Amino acid sequence: MSVLFTSISESNPVKPGDAETLLKPLGLSIDPAEAQDFHTLLAAVHDCAEGVAALPDYQPVPDQTKYPRENVRRPGVDEQAFGQAWAHRFLIRGNAQGGPLAGKSVSLKDVIAVAGVPQLLGSDIIPSWTPKTDATVVTRLLEAGADIVGTSTCENLCHSTSSYTSAQGTVENPHAVGYSAGGSTSGGAALVAAGMVDITIGGDQGGSIRVPASLCGCVGLKPTHGRVPFTGIASGDAMNDHAGPLTRTTLEAATCLDIISGYDGIDDKALGSSKPGSTSFGLALQKNPDNLDGLKVGILVEGFQHSAVDPAVRGTVLAAVQKFKDLGATIEEVSLPDHLQGPAIWTIQQRIAGAQTLLGQNTGRRGLYMTEMEGARLPWTDDGFQRAFPSTKNVIINGLYLMKQFPDLYGKTANFGRYLSDKYQELFEKYDVLVMPTTPVVAPRHGKRELPLDSLKPSMGLTINTAIFNVTGHPALSIPVGFAPAKDDNEVMLPVGMQIVGGLWQEEKVLRAGHVWESHYDWRKMQYSTDKN
Repeated sequence: MSVLFTSISESNPVKPGDAETLLKPLGLSIDPAEAQDFHTLLAAVHDCAEGVAALPDYQPVPDQTKYPRENVRRPGVDEQAFGQAWAHRFLIRGNAQGGPLAGKSVSLKDVIAVAGVPQLLGSDIIPSWTPKTDATVVTRLLEAGADIVGTSTCENLCHSTSSYTSAQGTVENPHAVGYSAGGSTSGGAALVAAGMVDITIGGDQGGSIRVPASLCGCVGLKPTHGRVPFTGIASGDAMNDHAGPLTRTTLEAATCLDIISGYDGIDDKALGSSKPGSTSFGLALQKNPDNLDGLKVGILVEGFQHSAVDPAVRGTVLAAVQKFKDLGATIEEVSLPDHLQGPAIWTIQQRIAGAQTLLGQNTGRRGLYMTEMEGARLPWTDDGFQRAFPSTKNVIINGLYLMKQFPDLYGKTANFGRYLSDKYQELFEKYDVLVMPTTPVVAPRHGKRELPLDSLKPSMGLTINTAIFNVTGHPALSIPVGFAPAKDDNEVMLPVGMQIVGGLWQEEKVLRAGHVWESHYDWRKMQYSTDKN
């Protein structure tokens, strides 16, 4: 018996019939002969729950004496950038003794906990909530000497790869007003690309680091699943959760990864990661920046030939891939038809787990649970649901339907995800990295909050090459490799991203390919030409 009781408290609110009411929506009933006993047991578990609820919470205590939070505020119009790129402005000065990131300025996607800083999550469904603790990545950045200068806007509950869905306002692409900065790490990508901060730490559940990096023209790294602890970061689905850096150079991304990676003793997703401080990705790049001799590059055919890939993007990335040969690498086309299954597998997985997370039903992982956030957003009200962006409503509706109609489907996506991961690992026995366009198009025009299909349309198809690597867990880097014209205006030139993917825990190869390429070529001078492609 898991619940011990001697008597039921006089204030216990459980009434006869409550157990039957709970079961009724499931089409289940209680034998009348057993009803009194189940009433007693339900009342007992309520008393047990009240006892547990009265216990103190257990969260890491940040050192706010060493790292005080200065001037926390919602930025006014004069402090904003690119529309609404900032969520909150403040300053936390990094380690006074210096460190590998001394002098670097950092923004954090507004899903990363900073004690004392209200968190908006791009939403107005609930009032902002204020964390009591710092995410592990925050502590590590400060210890490494970085200054954290604010939280940057994320899209509405991270449910969009567009940049107009945040309840706080639209984030503009730094290269052209009126065009998307990508999502859901929208504000941070714009700030990095424009040189307003050196580093943003983002979260990536389907492309939310790499998509905005591609559309804004900066570097975005989704490390191997579990490489960076997710402690203190709002989760979508533990299977797909990744955190990583957005920077202007691959070397900066590598140096940042050295700082933020490694198991922290809390997040069970990071159990397989290295010991904190034991990697040297940045140093490795500096030792051999000149060539890619011996590197084997696979051009993933399915990543280029998908019908959604714009010819100008395809041509720009293929031109960039050819330059690997000049750097000493060998390149060869490779096919994996199951790559095309990625979006469907990701969609089912994310809808089911996303709905469970939103409804407070995701359990079973060892880690830090942000109880203040859960207490603030649950239970859902119809008023809150009506204010939700259509993508969030769709996650809940889809998830509830799938759980009811296909009860074994989440398990099947997990199994098929392992199959996809194994198929990629077979390719990585022959090739060091695989390359493809990060996004199939350059930044699209902003959408509008209209009927659901119209609201969701600008994001559709953007993750055809990114979401699958959240399912498989492989490290994936997006680097800018040139410009191509906007779909609606040939005079507007926007960045094109190339995605470089490596084997599990093989970030060094991915980073090396990106670093050497960008060390030899200036992507800003490369524009798509119909005469050359």
